[in-house]
Amino acid sequence: MINTRNGSIHLFRFSGIDVFLHWSWFLVALIEIESRKNSYSSVGWNVLEYLALFVIVLVHEFGHALACRQVGGTANRILLWPFGGVAYVDPPQRPGATLWSIAAGPLVNVVFIVALSLLGMLNRSSGLLDTIPNVHAFVRTAWLINVGLLIFNMLPIYPLDGGQILRSLLWFVMGRARSLMAAVVIGFAGVAGLIALAVWRQSAWIGFIAVFIVTNCWSGFKQARVLLKMAKLPRREGFACPSCKTAPPAGAFWKCGRCGNHFDTFQTRAVCPSCAAQYPVTVCLDCRAQNPMSEWIAR
Repeated sequence: MINTRNGSIHLFRFSGIDVFLHWSWFLVALIEIESRKNSYSSVGWNVLEYLALFVIVLVHEFGHALACRQVGGTANRILLWPFGGVAYVDPPQRPGATLWSIAAGPLVNVVFIVALSLLGMLNRSSGLLDTIPNVHAFVRTAWLINVGLLIFNMLPIYPLDGGQILRSLLWFVMGRARSLMAAVVIGFAGVAGLIALAVWRQSAWIGFIAVFIVTNCWSGFKQARVLLKMAKLPRREGFACPSCKTAPPAGAFWKCGRCGNHFDTFQTRAVCPSCAAQYPVTVCLDCRAQNPMSEWIAR
């Protein structure tokens, strides 16, 4: 079925994770297969090569999603499109959990690189390099795809994996808000470099990637400003989030889903003062975990 919200096709569901493919993937596939049709003796190998790219990107994103679930986070959707893939992961708001959720993706490429390197050496020793050159060319291309994706993803540019790994490492020493702001600032500098590269190479593709990155950097910048503002708020004594152990901010920061009124849920004990709606759980504004009000009381 086609998801009209983002022009994607629902492919399958595995382990509770829905996989979507953007329609533009097919357009880029035709362009890539046509441009590399002379790389093999048959166009079938070109199709197989692009399917290998599909599998590599898909397994990379599943690495993110499964690692996120392993640390107690939420991950239930993957979208594949020409710029790569996006795993919609929501790990617990802890630097270690975020670091593992992000680092697991590039580690998948490392495993692929090792396996394909061994397969390439086996091709040479067994004589397949001379008898079936298409096999060796395919393995070599798959190896190069993995190396290229790994190098690109590990650039310290937010929101690429490298930028998010850098943010997670900074989180240990700078805190959640300042680490995000630092990663975003570095990301903007990286975007400037990509734009310069796009102009120099006259590459629309690199330009599209730069636009994608700068859009996400801007979203990260706005989120970092909100987090910095929240970090300066006075905190309510006597309460602490059961998940992240952080005291909640004092103020009307919770919104009633029934009447839309903003109120301080800890002042009213999870009851909206306008419409008397009672909420069984209270969301933490710092880690987004939801727990009953009785579990928030600090002991």
